[in-house]
Amino acid sequence: MRITITFLALMMVLPTFGQRRTKADEGTLPVVMEGVTYALPRTGLRITVNAVKESFEPGPYAAYAEQLLGISDARNRPSVYWSIEDVKLETFAEPDPEHVYKALGHAAYFVNLTADGRLAGINSGHLTTEHPGLNTNVFIEKVQQGDNFSFAQINDSPLFAPGDSTNNYRPVRISLERKAAAAAERILECRLTRFHMVAGLMDEFHPDGDAYVLSLKELERIENDYLSLFSGRTIRQTQLFSFDFVPVSSSDRGEVVFRFSEEKGVLPATDLSGKPVLLRVEPEKALVSKFSALARSENPAAGESGVFYRMPATVNISFLFETNTIATARSVMAQFGQVAPLPEELLFGDHTIEIHPETGAVKSIQKVN
Repeated sequence: MRITITFLALMMVLPTFGQRRTKADEGTLPVVMEGVTYALPRTGLRITVNAVKESFEPGPYAAYAEQLLGISDARNRPSVYWSIEDVKLETFAEPDPEHVYKALGHAAYFVNLTADGRLAGINSGHLTTEHPGLNTNVFIEKVQQGDNFSFAQINDSPLFAPGDSTNNYRPVRISLERKAAAAAERILECRLTRFHMVAGLMDEFHPDGDAYVLSLKELERIENDYLSLFSGRTIRQTQLFSFDFVPVSSSDRGEVVFRFSEEKGVLPATDLSGKPVLLRVEPEKALVSKFSALARSENPAAGESGVFYRMPATVNISFLFETNTIATARSVMAQFGQVAPLPEELLFGDHTIEIHPETGAVKSIQKVN
């Protein structure tokens, strides 16, 4: 009875060995009990945000702007306003922690990996000396240097006027209204002089050629400087912020990449004082669906060697702030694609398979001569 059971067990196992006979069975390769661990790639985004900071400083004579110059909208309070001017994207590849596998058995002899452990090929001889580069991201506010502007540098009105016999010749502080009137007078003088030069009404011979142009520009500069004493000045600074982000969701709501405040500018995603800037990724559903349908294998041994590749998805990328779309892009992202096993019969040295390390897609398959 024991002999009969043993015979039946051998009859059940032997056909399986016959169906999966490889070069290893012929003695060309030793039996491999362990494997080689690798990862499929995922696609990240290196985001550079160009933000503009506009700082307004009111003029010291803003209260007299309408009275002396007819400027009715002169602002008298300082303010800071941030805006997003530009968003640039670059893609990079890195190992996907959600898709780490181990090539088992004889397939482990032939895997080729990148420096960071991504699959680069099977029996392809793919050798790379490239190491993952170090990228420094900037997330600090750059303070403008060398701007020593002061309204006091423009206004040459003295702070005190000489006294007389009525006050024992003590200096008298000049009122703000009187200094504003003197500045307004300078503005009107510049305008009148420019008019006389252009109209040719000056008593003396006015300069010509380049000297004429420079004289007009200098009068305009002086006028604008004095005018800023009433209307104020705006300092415009352009600042760059950069950081890395790996999308993991394709929901309609999107993911919070960073936050933005019109008072504080670009902020980390964890700073709730700003409004969220969302990244929405929309894969091409028809393409992913067809990849998924064809990725299924009818071979019961598919995937036993632990070697898989990716069918990356084409995606539409949108940056959203409040209800506005501030940037769009179209790219290929590995993590939104389909994972499929490589055919088992291609993994035993008879074929070379090249893999795109950036996306995990098959680049080429060739039979070894």
